[in-house]
Amino acid sequence: MISLQRLLAPCMLLLSVTWVSCLKEPVDDGPGPGAGKATYKFDWTAITDSAQASLVGNFYNSNEKYFNKNNAGDLTFNYWPQAHALDVLTDGYLRTNNADIKTRMTDLLDGVKAKNGNTYINHFYDDMEWMALACLRAYEATGDNRFKTVAQELWSDIKGGWDDVWGGGIHWNKDKSKNYKNTPANAPAAIIAARMYGVTQDPADLDWAKKIYQWEKTTLTDPASGLVYDGINQDGSGQVNKDWKFTYNQGVFIGAAVELYKLTGEQAYINDALRTANNSLGGDFTKNNILKDEGQGDGGLFKGILVRYLMLLITDGDLNSTDKTKFANFLQLNAETLWLQGTARPEVLFSTNWTSILTNPDLTTQLSGTMVLEAAARLREMELID
Repeated sequence: MISLQRLLAPCMLLLSVTWVSCLKEPVDDGPGPGAGKATYKFDWTAITDSAQASLVGNFYNSNEKYFNKNNAGDLTFNYWPQAHALDVLTDGYLRTNNADIKTRMTDLLDGVKAKNGNTYINHFYDDMEWMALACLRAYEATGDNRFKTVAQELWSDIKGGWDDVWGGGIHWNKDKSKNYKNTPANAPAAIIAARMYGVTQDPADLDWAKKIYQWEKTTLTDPASGLVYDGINQDGSGQVNKDWKFTYNQGVFIGAAVELYKLTGEQAYINDALRTANNSLGGDFTKNNILKDEGQGDGGLFKGILVRYLMLLITDGDLNSTDKTKFANFLQLNAETLWLQGTARPEVLFSTNWTSILTNPDLTTQLSGTMVLEAAARLREMELID
């Protein structure tokens, strides 16, 4: 197996293609999600290694140390996908303990700062929150204090986004005159606060986690179904937008609930997480039990984020065996379907629709695909799937 560092050599694309083409080709037993499952042996270690190799080989800008917008020559820098790229690299590092991945994680930290005007502070609170979350995970994985320092700097700025408009909550961005507050700016902030408490043991961080979570639950979550709405006052009406139903909003609310359960032991948080998770497996977000296509661009990342926090529910939610098996099987089906039906070969490029082929994905789409394959590898390691 070649290392990620070698993928940056002049012949990196050839090496990448040669390596991934060594994987056994799937056998398609017929139409429908999961086709080929009966005869195809999923080597999740090799599969996830190939996904990580493709991510670097096809998207990483080694000159400026960030990930390009797509694999077709668009070198545009976009802040929030870099955070999820750091998260995905952390997945790979935790799985392999590969020093080359750790080096790329710190290089990416430098690249993001340089491309963002020599600072990590950003106009969008939600963008900074994704970066803070990724840095906290990277710090936990590596012990490198640089990641902790960045997370703390971001968290200090993020708290300034809270005010009493609409009863509380963090604004979407620093143009607060629009009074738009949404789930992506609040549920991730609750996760940050909870995890920051684990780092600092500062009671104020736990208070922030509880306060933000309660506002999110009260303002943007349907109490009966657990459906998490996107935001309030998006159109200036002062009303909650109930038409935008995105997978990632479900994911971050689940994640916030799990983190608060871990800190408090209060079952109500897991009940909330389960209500939303069960709803996320339904028709608003899936077709034939496969997570829906939410397009490229920002939408390309949405279902990967739901996958990440469904995994957190499985690993840290203290679930009964029935619930744990249900969510593990759901993620397994999605990973298998993507690999058999939604992966362009030999490049190992992922589609927005996990049942069809796309050869020119955005970085966001590639990240989501890698997330679900990494989830499958973790589930296999835990012996929760075959």
